[in-house]
Amino acid sequence: MAGKSIVKKTLFTLAWALAGAVLLLLSLLLLFRFVNPPTSAFMLGHALADPHAELRQEWVALGNISPWMPLAVVASEDQRFPYHRGVDFDAIAKVLAEHRAGEGLRGASTITQQTVKNLFLWNDRSFVRKALEAGLALTMEVLWPKRRIMEVYLNIAEFGPGIYGVEAASRAYFGIAAGELSPGQSARLAAVLPNPRVLNAADPSPYVWERVTWIRGQMTQLSGLRYLQGLYE
Repeated sequence: MAGKSIVKKTLFTLAWALAGAVLLLLSLLLLFRFVNPPTSAFMLGHALADPHAELRQEWVALGNISPWMPLAVVASEDQRFPYHRGVDFDAIAKVLAEHRAGEGLRGASTITQQTVKNLFLWNDRSFVRKALEAGLALTMEVLWPKRRIMEVYLNIAEFGPGIYGVEAASRAYFGIAAGELSPGQSARLAAVLPNPRVLNAADPSPYVWERVTWIRGQMTQLSGLRYLQGLYE
């Protein structure tokens, strides 16, 4: 009987801890809908891994970011961003079909999922982390408008070693403010997002230039700035 009692108490404690963690995350989601997050899980992880590392970030409102930059990351990372509700089930089904056909398994994370991961979670491919990411992304889409999701994403995404957010990246790589980015410069920043600690926007490798060309083509195919007009209305 004593053993059963201990198990029940342990399960009860774990249930309360899980409920508390969920409540904390929901509270932070609501708070960051209106208040700019002072840091992110990825920035904290970077600082803990290397206490002497210099982290550069400067928050900037979406209205002060060149409209080419949101278009570039949508063209590169998540072309259905204006339409899905946090998780793109159509994209996931396509990736799984390609994998079954013998192609390599690629990611299908939306910009919303990447925002959740960068802000709250850690970087691995475990089922637990992916499940948390999907659940929080669906919740974020209920609580936040698309404009806010894009604004936070562009301000916390890593664009290079210790360089977080599009303002810091623009100044580090091009010596200009984020509001001055051209279509080509925006595409160069978007091109390094899959692996910002290896790929370099200031000195692009042939692979990065290939990605830039592809992103520019996708930006045109998406009908240019009109595609994300809803973010600014």
